[in-house]
Amino acid sequence: MDRTKPAETSRPGDSFADLVDVMRRLLAPDGCPWDREQTLDSLRPFLVEETYEVLDAMERGTADDHCEELGDLLMQVVFHAALRQAEGAFAIDDVVGGIVAKLVRRHPHVFADATAETAEAVLEQWDQIKDAEKAERGASPKRALDGVPLALPPLARAQKLGRRAAKVGFDWPDTDGPRAKIAEELAEVDEAMAAGDPAAIEAEVGDLLFAVVNLARKLGVDADGALRGANGRFENRFRFVEARAREGGNEPRDLDLDALEALWQRAKAEGI
Repeated sequence: MDRTKPAETSRPGDSFADLVDVMRRLLAPDGCPWDREQTLDSLRPFLVEETYEVLDAMERGTADDHCEELGDLLMQVVFHAALRQAEGAFAIDDVVGGIVAKLVRRHPHVFADATAETAEAVLEQWDQIKDAEKAERGASPKRALDGVPLALPPLARAQKLGRRAAKVGFDWPDTDGPRAKIAEELAEVDEAMAAGDPAAIEAEVGDLLFAVVNLARKLGVDADGALRGANGRFENRFRFVEARAREGGNEPRDLDLDALEALWQRAKAEGI
């Protein structure tokens, strides 16, 4: 992709209408049979998949890969809006208009005369405006954990639940608390294992994972991103172990644990 060429549209974003027109054509009576068969429910897995492909492109791809995957994700947004428009619910202009209005309303330090000098102040102001909007609509007072999506990946949801609870004071003052909690939960995993109770083992392992996520939060680490990084390192190091084993005429299963560990440490030493 040549990013040195001048834009063919009058301003950034004008080409968005082209995507809307393409989607309208695909969903027309003489359009694409596959697209015309889709429903909001059938699109769910594609929305999730495209989101993860954007994240993958950010981690392992090039800027061109990132650009392409953002396009695929944007297409999902336009697709959803087109199906809602067919129902008479809303159209893509309502989606865009809604988020534009929300961004202006919730950034009075940019678009009005409010003041917010730090990122923390911006977030606090955002929450206050959000609560005021709900009050104007007659919504019940917000509870601390309201609005944390059930569909979030469990690790990300655990971290968000912890952040929400911390906002109302339900938190440790420092990292010593969650570190001790990890030791406590690990001991409870051992007890469940000793009792041979599968349900208790699953519950205690869940509590242990939640405690680790809380430690990550207190350390300022994104737990989901940290685990993605660990997955990548494991994958790369295991591929190294497998390749070195095969160079010696073996499969990993043919080597004892000491030999495998030696190869693993060699991979680490080589910066893999």
